[in-house]
Amino acid sequence: MSGFIADRLLLFGATGDLAQRMLLPSLFALDADGLIDPNLQIVGTARSEMDDQGYRNFARAALEKFLPPERRGSFATFLNRLRYQPLDATQPEGFAGLAQKVDGVGRGLAIFLSTAPSLFEPTIAGLQAGGLTGENVRIGLEKPLGTDLASSCHINDAVARAFPEERIFRIDHYLGKETVQNLLALRFGNILFEPLWNAAHIEHIQITVAETVGLEGRVGFYDGAGALRDMVQNHMLQLLALVAMEPPVSYDATPVRDEKVKVLRSLRPIAPEETVIGQYTAGAIAGAAVPGYLDELGKPSGTETFVAIKAHIDNWRWQGVPFYLRTGKRLPRRTTEIVVQFRQVPHSIFAKRGARTEPNRLVIGIQPAENITLSLMAKVPGLDREGIRLRSVPLDIAMDDAFAGPTRRIAYERLLLDLIEGDQTLFVRRDEVEAQWNWIDGIRASWTDQGLTPKSYTAGSWGPSAAIALAERGGVTWHE
Repeated sequence: MSGFIADRLLLFGATGDLAQRMLLPSLFALDADGLIDPNLQIVGTARSEMDDQGYRNFARAALEKFLPPERRGSFATFLNRLRYQPLDATQPEGFAGLAQKVDGVGRGLAIFLSTAPSLFEPTIAGLQAGGLTGENVRIGLEKPLGTDLASSCHINDAVARAFPEERIFRIDHYLGKETVQNLLALRFGNILFEPLWNAAHIEHIQITVAETVGLEGRVGFYDGAGALRDMVQNHMLQLLALVAMEPPVSYDATPVRDEKVKVLRSLRPIAPEETVIGQYTAGAIAGAAVPGYLDELGKPSGTETFVAIKAHIDNWRWQGVPFYLRTGKRLPRRTTEIVVQFRQVPHSIFAKRGARTEPNRLVIGIQPAENITLSLMAKVPGLDREGIRLRSVPLDIAMDDAFAGPTRRIAYERLLLDLIEGDQTLFVRRDEVEAQWNWIDGIRASWTDQGLTPKSYTAGSWGPSAAIALAERGGVTWHE
C-alpha cells in the first residue's frame, strides 16, 4: 500500500455514463457505510457547464435512478462532499481553475481518469501544468488504454512522464468482483484444490463471457474495437491469469502481479485454426426480436462481435491443458463463468457392476449469479440388484446464501476505496497490459494474414457452429 490516504478525489468524466451508473452510487455507498474519511472532498470535472449545486442535483438524479432501493438513504451528507469544475481537457489554461477548485491537494489527491484515449495525453500535460501530479497524488486509469501494443505504450509513456508506476492504478472492474477475488481464496485457502490444480489432474478450462445486449449506444467505440479488444484483451486474460498463476508469496500487490504477468508471458501464439470469429445477424433474445449487427450499425463492417479461442500456456503446470475462451454479444443469456474440467478417474472399480463415472467439474459463476458448483460422483440409493448406479451430484455454494449478512457491493466500491487508500493489488501493472496486448496483436495479425472474416450467427444462439467444432475437435463440449 502506497504512502497516504487521499482526502481529495478528482473525477474526470464526472457527467458520463460510468459516473452515473457506477462511480457516484459506489461513492455514496462507501460514504453511507462510513468507509471513507469524513473530510474527503470529491471534485467532478467534465465539459458540461454547471456549478457546484448543479452537479449535486445531477448526482442526486443519478443516485435515484441507479441505486438499488435497499441501499438508498439520506443523500445530504454525500452531496455536500461534491464540487464541480467545467473543463475542456484540450485547453491547458483551464487546469489552473481546476487546481484551485481542488484547493491544493490536502493530505493527498486521488484522480480517476475516465475519458476518451485521445484525451489522456493533454489531460496528463494539463495536470502537470496545474501542479496536480506531486508525490501525494495518484491516478486511476479507466480502459480503454489503447487499441494495440504501440498505442498502449504511447499512453503509458505519457502517464509515466508525470506519475511513477507505484502511483498508477489501471482499472479492470472485473478484478473488483467478489467471485473473481474468491478465485484466489478458493485456490490458495484450501488444501483440497491446489495439489490438483495442474496438468496431471485438469483436462481443460473454459472461460465464457456472454452478453445478450448489442451495441447499446457504444457504436463508435465498439465497431473500432470488436470482441477481441473489448473483452479478451482485458477481462478474460485477467481471469485466465488468476486461474493459472502460481501461488504468490503473499496477498500483496507486487507478488500477485508478478505471478499474473508470468502467465501472460507464457501464452503460446495462436494458430489460425485455434480461433473463430463471428458477427450476429437478426434473431431473438428472450422471445423478443432483435436486429443484426449491421442493421444496428447502419453500414457494412467486418468487426467481430464473437470470438472463441483455444489457448495454451507453455509452462510446467499447464503443459498440454487447453484453455477455451469464448465471448460474444447477442448470445442466449448473460453470464460470466469459469469451468475447470478435471480428468477422469484412472480406474473405475464400479465398471464391472455397470456404473459409469463422470469427471469432476468445478464451475465458478461470476455474473449475474455469484456461485461455485463442484460436481461429485455419488451412488444412487437402492439395493443394486441390477447393478450399481452412480450420478453426478452438484455441491453448490451460492454466495448470497453463504454470506447472507454482508452487503453485496458494486465492484467499483472496492476499486475506488483501494484507489483512495493506495492498495494496488486489484489493479493492472504496465507489464501485464503490455503482455496482454502483445498476445492480442499476434492474434489480430494472424487474422489479417489468413484473410479471416467473421462468420454469421443468429442472435440468440451460442455463436457460429465453427466455435462448437473448435471445442469438439479436442473432445470438449462448451458448458451451457
